[in-house]
Amino acid sequence: MMWTAFILGLAGSGHCIGMCGPIAALVPGQAGTTSSQKLWKAVSYNAGRISVYTLIGLVFGFFGKGLFIAGFQQFISVFFGVLLIVGVVFPLVLKRFKPNSFLFTKVNQLKQLILPLLNKKSAGASYLIGALNALLPCGLVYVALAGAILLGAPLLAAQYMAVFGLGTAGVMLLVALGAGFLKTNFRAWLLKLAPIAMVLVGMLFVLRGLNLGIPYVSPKIANGTEVSCH
Repeated sequence: MMWTAFILGLAGSGHCIGMCGPIAALVPGQAGTTSSQKLWKAVSYNAGRISVYTLIGLVFGFFGKGLFIAGFQQFISVFFGVLLIVGVVFPLVLKRFKPNSFLFTKVNQLKQLILPLLNKKSAGASYLIGALNALLPCGLVYVALAGAILLGAPLLAAQYMAVFGLGTAGVMLLVALGAGFLKTNFRAWLLKLAPIAMVLVGMLFVLRGLNLGIPYVSPKIANGTEVSCH
């Protein structure tokens, strides 16, 4: 499951460029900033994102633990998996939902908090930008969070989200540092990878929920306890 977190983050980097790229590109700062300062600020920005992803994973991990104890984990795993696959294969279904004005208001409020920080030169400000950026609504993060919840343990859920964040960090670092080779074709290639990764993760969720006794992929669960498959 940890590998799926990293692959999902890596394959979803094209989505991250489109959604968070403009903010990440502004993080290094004004003209006159040295290369080392730009690198430190870019690293701090990504550290802020990953730390918030980890914290969110920890919080929702307690919810996943409750599902595991209650015996709902298998059902929820299959449900999330099917929902994820349907959402990728039939994107028109998702377009029927109207944007929520309350949600957009909260997003704008977060952006208003980020804007003043962009003018600051400190790495601490870059960390806060990344932390606030991680709170913006993102479908890819929700997919990763679903995987974290299904692990049924807070610390594992936190680890899952941290690994997911590390998967996105490479490309986001390059965006922040203004890498010239992130051309349109490369971005398009990354965008094509995202739905493939999401479908594969969805299939894994379904397999885990089916309790087939396949080591690591669909381990046998009996009486609320996952049986060791070593």
